[in-house]
Amino acid sequence: MASTLRTYRRLVASRIAAVSLIVAALVSVLAWFVSIENLEEEAVGLAVEESRRAVLQMNAGDAARPLVAPAEEAARLLTGGFFDIAEIYDERGERLAEHATTRGEAVEAQLQRHARPQHTRPGYESLHLPDGRWVLRVFVPVWRDAQQPGSGLLGYVEGVRVVPDWQRDQLRSDALGAAALAALAAILCGLVITPIVMHLSRDNERKAQQVLASHVAMMEALGRAIAKRDSDTGAHNYRVAWIAARLGETLGLRDDAMRALIIGSFLHDVGKIGIPDRILLKPGRLDDDEMRVMRTHVALGEEIVADIPWLAAAAQVVACHHEKWDGSGYPRRLAGEAIPLAARIFAVADVFDALCSRRPYKEPMPLPQVLDILQRDAGSHFDPQVVHTFVPMAADLHARLDGLDEAACRALLHERITHHFGFA
Repeated sequence: MASTLRTYRRLVASRIAAVSLIVAALVSVLAWFVSIENLEEEAVGLAVEESRRAVLQMNAGDAARPLVAPAEEAARLLTGGFFDIAEIYDERGERLAEHATTRGEAVEAQLQRHARPQHTRPGYESLHLPDGRWVLRVFVPVWRDAQQPGSGLLGYVEGVRVVPDWQRDQLRSDALGAAALAALAAILCGLVITPIVMHLSRDNERKAQQVLASHVAMMEALGRAIAKRDSDTGAHNYRVAWIAARLGETLGLRDDAMRALIIGSFLHDVGKIGIPDRILLKPGRLDDDEMRVMRTHVALGEEIVADIPWLAAAAQVVACHHEKWDGSGYPRRLAGEAIPLAARIFAVADVFDALCSRRPYKEPMPLPQVLDILQRDAGSHFDPQVVHTFVPMAADLHARLDGLDEAACRALLHERITHHFGFA
């Protein structure tokens, strides 16, 4: 069990590490793109301011005829500063002037032409050209009052900047730094929360085991109460539940199915707690009326386990442990595979233990005789496949149980409970 818990904790830690690395990768990529975009927008902001300043300076002497005579000078001014290509348009979108540097001329043919500008606010394109160069293409509407868009359009500026290698390297370096910082923060966060999560996990495991232990104790208390009332020591419940568990394992039952089999086998006769003593403890044979009352223990048992959520899994065995493969059992006269597998497994385990055990009214039968009875009744009382699986196991199970008292039988069952219920 300790090994299982260590494995579980390693799994939790590895999942936190994996999530941290995935988050770090995603955050770093996002930080990279956000940083690049922010730096581009900063560059565009500078371009917008320079465009406005140049155009307003060229327009200062003639407010009535904006961007006509001084357009060429404005274009040259812009390409002498931030831009490699500058185009000046009037307020109708007619191009007035264009100027380009040597670098601008080299990339102009690779730029897609566009319709007349109609922008109402600045915008830009970030372009990676086929020859590997990175270009920022800026579109700026210029208003008479730069602080009040819509205050009177002077014209438009389109500027193209071929980003130099040093600036591109600087942008990428800054973006890489931001991405690395974001990734480091995600990894550190994972390292910080791992011990917290592990502590909470251990605390939850401890509380879950306490709850499970109390459930098992309740199951045992009910089983012992029924056994005492039925003039039994209680060892039968431990033995039959252990036999059923071993048979269920061989038949491939796991997880919830196995837990339901163990609980149901241990509490199969829980309904007998509601049978009157005059019938339950009668030493002789029951008459027909008494037998009808005795058979109601199945329905009573169903009601008891159904009202306790943790025991509800036992209902299949409790409700069907007196059904028979040929349909002659009770209370529902189910037949064949309509009988739940857990109940079919229990039926073999119950009869095997009853025949092999010493009771006040009988001696234990020899093992060969018990196996003859089981095989004879396969196909009538018992599921033939279950009997076929059980017979090769029977000698080992019988030898293991031979001579054990109630405490030893309880220890055997608890070993299976520990294995299948997942607590120490």
